[in-house]
Amino acid sequence: MPGESIRERLSALSRGELVGLVAVLVVTIGGAGFWYARSLPRPVDVATTTAPAAAAPSTGATGRPSPGVVMLVDVAGWVRHPGVYEFADGARVINAIEAAGGARPGAQLESLNLAAPLVDGTQILVVREGQEAPAPVGGSGGGAVPGGLINVNTASATELEVLPGIGEVIAQAIVDHRTENGPFTSVDQLLDVTGIGDATLEDIRELVTV
Repeated sequence: MPGESIRERLSALSRGELVGLVAVLVVTIGGAGFWYARSLPRPVDVATTTAPAAAAPSTGATGRPSPGVVMLVDVAGWVRHPGVYEFADGARVINAIEAAGGARPGAQLESLNLAAPLVDGTQILVVREGQEAPAPVGGSGGGAVPGGLINVNTASATELEVLPGIGEVIAQAIVDHRTENGPFTSVDQLLDVTGIGDATLEDIRELVTV
């Protein structure tokens, strides 16, 4: 009836009808709650992975040694991780090679004095077997540095002649080129020198610096 209260209507129902009504309400409320919970935003787990630290050079952003580090040395050639590394006073050539991950198979270490002390600002060059290593030579040009690299911007023609494939004529051509055009800014610029081709450049690439 229109004026009948909800309590009166419920009291008029049988026990079975009341149980059925409660069951319907429970299912309805449970379904609504489940739908609401599903609609809420859920946090997403983000897996964070840390890349393994590479055996990379340990230098500061400025390229200068960190506090407490005395020297910066360039380890180049046939090593696992070439680059510029920091060393404390008293370190030796063998320490530099080990810092660069060690020599690669086929390295010719006999051309280096592994017990020699490191010098700040120099380069240690490890060459492969069968590759001729330039011998440190004297002279006013100062082209050879500890470790065996020859600076093509400062070496004399005589010093340049120790490089494989570089004879007297090409060595003089290198000197003339830098005199006329200024210092080389990269080793690849040696291709501009008459007499030096791709094959010769690859033979000497790891033996020279600018």
